[in-house]
Amino acid sequence: MKKNLKYYLNLDYTIRLKQNEDGSYFVEIEELPGCMSEGDTKVEALKMVDDAKKAWIEIALKRKIRIPEPEKDEFSGKLNVRMPKFLHRKLSYKAKEEGVSLNTLISTTLASAV
Repeated sequence: MKKNLKYYLNLDYTIRLKQNEDGSYFVEIEELPGCMSEGDTKVEALKMVDDAKKAWIEIALKRKIRIPEPEKDEFSGKLNVRMPKFLHRKLSYKAKEEGVSLNTLISTTLASAV
């Protein structure tokens, strides 16, 4: 398949949307460095980032710059982590104290930190 503008525009890029303090929205495409926009509403921000994506890809094609593609979503949700014994112990005690599993404690702690 020829990798032209249409090819790249049809890829499923990762879009990050965040609300600003003033209520407007900031949006960026994770795989395309510097490809971002803003809008007063979610819909407007997403439309604006589509325009930014098209412009980003057009310029990259014109300049023969490598265009990153989204990774296939092959994440299982399982992750083995090595940690010091003292940390494992502390986490286990904290999970018991909160009445949750160690897995739940670690998952929610990680989620709140990201």
